[in-house]
Amino acid sequence: MTAASRADAARPGDATDLERSVLDAIDADELLADLVELVAIPSVGGTVAETDAQRWCADRLQRLGCAVDLWPIDLRALRADPDYPGEEVDRDEALGCVGTIGGSAEPALVLNGHVDVVPPADLDAWPGRDPWTVRSDGDEHAGRGTCDMKAGVIAAMGAVAALGRAGVELEQPLAVHTVVGEEDGGIGSLATLRRGHRGSVCVIAEPTNGTVLAANAGSLTFHLEVRGRATHGATRTRGVSALHSAGPVFAALERLEAERNADPPPGFEHLDLAAPMSIGIVRAGDWASTVPDLLVAEGRYGVVPGEDIGAARAAFERAVEQACGDDPWLAEHPVEVTWQGGVFAPGALPAGHPLGDQVAGAVADAGGRRPAVLGAPYGSDLRQYAAAGIPTVQYGPGDVRVAHAADERVSLADMVLAARTFALLALRLCATRPR
Repeated sequence: MTAASRADAARPGDATDLERSVLDAIDADELLADLVELVAIPSVGGTVAETDAQRWCADRLQRLGCAVDLWPIDLRALRADPDYPGEEVDRDEALGCVGTIGGSAEPALVLNGHVDVVPPADLDAWPGRDPWTVRSDGDEHAGRGTCDMKAGVIAAMGAVAALGRAGVELEQPLAVHTVVGEEDGGIGSLATLRRGHRGSVCVIAEPTNGTVLAANAGSLTFHLEVRGRATHGATRTRGVSALHSAGPVFAALERLEAERNADPPPGFEHLDLAAPMSIGIVRAGDWASTVPDLLVAEGRYGVVPGEDIGAARAAFERAVEQACGDDPWLAEHPVEVTWQGGVFAPGALPAGHPLGDQVAGAVADAGGRRPAVLGAPYGSDLRQYAAAGIPTVQYGPGDVRVAHAADERVSLADMVLAARTFALLALRLCATRPR
């Protein structure tokens, strides 16, 4: 028996007869077919295909019986918004998409998922040089966006489909928000919230590897410019290498990371680093026999839940300033620090809110192992819904450790379990009755 069929055969723990009828209506073959279709749309952030994926979602939600709001996002207005989260790609257009079923009040439950994906990078690393065709190996299905996070989007739609097949009416609405731009800041979720789409609670279907995430650390993108003095490499002692001068700054940032992670917040104790810092880009020099007079470094800087973004930036800038003050050259030529790209603030479920336990209970009753409720060291759109006063957690199919990788993949069993979980949550939170 495959993992998928084992998930299909699993009997829920404390489900009612109505809930069991909905669980039985989850269609694994339909989930996989929809995943294949959505992955085939190469929706890299900032491309036309990002919009194409939103149109696909709108069409699918409409066919599932949802009232669909598909609208062009006013990018100019969004970029002037005081909460604009930044972008790391160029966009001329973007679409928002929300599908709603049941009732006419504010949705009791929102399921959120993003359709944008990161570039596939080296095509030679992909079998057949094709990241957009799902490759199946038993229960595992690989392709760009399978894990992060088109499987989660499809699982949400699978839950909607099952409710319809089981003949269930929701007294309070269920909404599915599909968004763009999550990978480079989160403009899609901000636009959706600004459109007026809200809910009592939200579950973001990001890959969580069998856990429920009730808090996210945030991250900021820093840009450093370290100056030197160029000279011929044969007379290097007459110059000042920007590469050499960057060493004390990098060492100071390593110390800052250690200090900031010495006392992790609740829910983050299981991580080696609650708020990691990483330098991802380093550029220096323009000729092999020239001492480089400029080094540029860019990276991500973790921000813990409850920490003010301004205070986090100030701590970083202070560490760089102190490193410069201790170095004779840098004291006269201080490192320039700027902040670029997306702003991923931290976010968390309010203390004592039951949503984390409700999701964990639904996972168990859907046939899975009851998950732990933890925190994660990366940013997501959770913080935007939380900032809007909507209690939010993350739970979805896949393992974030393979997200963005050339072997990005997801199991169908995970998708089935997530769809079942979302269907149970809808039944329990939206006051359901059989038709």
